[in-house]
Amino acid sequence: MSGRGLFITFEGVEGCGKSTQLERLKAHLESRGRDVVTTREPGGTPIAETLRGLLLDPANSAMAPVTELLLYEAARAQHVARLIGPALEAGQVVLCDRFADSTTAYQGAGRGLAEDTLAELHAIATQGVWPDLTLVIDLPVELGLKRARRSGEGDRIEQESIAFHERVRAGFLRQAKSDPGRVRVVDGTGSVDQVGAAIGAIVDDVLEGV
Repeated sequence: MSGRGLFITFEGVEGCGKSTQLERLKAHLESRGRDVVTTREPGGTPIAETLRGLLLDPANSAMAPVTELLLYEAARAQHVARLIGPALEAGQVVLCDRFADSTTAYQGAGRGLAEDTLAELHAIATQGVWPDLTLVIDLPVELGLKRARRSGEGDRIEQESIAFHERVRAGFLRQAKSDPGRVRVVDGTGSVDQVGAAIGAIVDDVLEGV
């Protein structure tokens, strides 16, 4: 385990419902007496939120893939040092909307950056803090993007091509296949309640084993 607490991350393509399900799981765990912290990436701390603004601003369409990668990892390093690490050391449950698996999917599978580069930078940024459980909410890319863009044109990442997002989805599924003990895939095409029930069952099973 990471520290004395429990670290659970939510992953998936744009519009898969991560944020909604994270809040539902928070309520579920708190009803069972757990001390829960919720956060997101990029972001979670003032400095990391500033970097989030740079990363997601559609005006920054000229950003090079390596620049993007380094900014994500910089935000993660600050996030782990100032929020995630201390919360886990305090014995809290940390629920995070995206973490390093997103970088592997988006900047690795999506942008084509080398896996060994990603692994090295992940190690530097996380300082050994890694999720105990990762929930990948999976659904077709077109459906997710339709949901994500309901309120407008979307951020810089959401505006990428369908082909890019298909590579990202495939990247998440490869991670689940290579690390099935940690990464669990949840069918995101069902209702909010159905997805929430599936997640709750997985998490309760993990907690029983802790």
